[in-house]
Amino acid sequence: MNNKISGSSGTDMQAMVMNAIGGPLVWTCLPERHPGPGEIRIKVSACGVCRTDLHVLDGELPGQPLPIIPGHEIVGRIDVLGAGVTDLKLGERVGVPWLGHTCCVCPYCLAHRENLCDHPLFTGHTRDGGFATAVIADARFAFALGEHGEDAALAPLLCAGLIGWRALGIAGEAKRIGLYGFGAAAHIIAQVARWQGRSVYAFTRPGDHAAQDFARSLGAVWAGGSDEPSPEPLDAAIIFAPVGALVPLALRAVHKGGTVVCAGIHMSDIPAFPYDLIWEERRLLSVANLTRQDGLDFLALAPKIGIVTRTTLYPLQNANEALADLRGGKFVGAAVLVP
Repeated sequence: MNNKISGSSGTDMQAMVMNAIGGPLVWTCLPERHPGPGEIRIKVSACGVCRTDLHVLDGELPGQPLPIIPGHEIVGRIDVLGAGVTDLKLGERVGVPWLGHTCCVCPYCLAHRENLCDHPLFTGHTRDGGFATAVIADARFAFALGEHGEDAALAPLLCAGLIGWRALGIAGEAKRIGLYGFGAAAHIIAQVARWQGRSVYAFTRPGDHAAQDFARSLGAVWAGGSDEPSPEPLDAAIIFAPVGALVPLALRAVHKGGTVVCAGIHMSDIPAFPYDLIWEERRLLSVANLTRQDGLDFLALAPKIGIVTRTTLYPLQNANEALADLRGGKFVGAAVLVP
């Protein structure tokens, strides 16, 4: 179910609405919405700003409906339960991720690969998201968060953390792992990797000394520009930056049999590269979305690891500023909107 902006009378919620590809989000008063069967309504307390939101805004993802409310790193409390919802309760704090609905009947869903569902809905892309004071969500895709941690600190875990977690799993048992693009996802997953006993090598925008210092503060054994060679061969590399030109660089950095994981939902074109960069059984893989099991596993583990997210807070009305700052690399860590 895609919750469209039209509705009944009243102006009981506010949102930053995307009305046109590439246009600014517009502060809009909207009619009150009510959850359907199997859905919940959440009063939003925090919503992270993800690079995928930029891809939505720029029209880089297929099938973009308009108007739409972006935002898919949502934390809030349930204030209305739809019919048939029994696993969650009123007032409970929950998180809503990028994957917002699956069909449950396609071959991928039946094979427990719901991240590849043939008929999915994505929060903030094909169903309205969390750049708002309230959001309707499929109850099956809302994670109970408990009461540990601040809302704004938890928000980046709902996508940056989850995608990083899935990418780290695909990277396998790599002991020396390179992270290309040290933003929201990398600063979370670097902490996970260090907790697991791995050595982290951080590759940032060339000359971004603030990000490099930040990476070192989180335990990276080396940090430098993405234009610099790795100081030693890596077992695996994860590319978080949406820059196709990083793929040949990462392949060059991993040793024979190494793995390069592309963790973004969108990436600029990968340039041609010589066959010897992928020869000797190097692997190039992509990550697509997440599964609910990813969420359950990661969110249960995060408090044990003691993950600390670095966040820059913006009022909800300043979503355009937050997106511009993300695009320009004007902060380290993650941006979070607070209604």
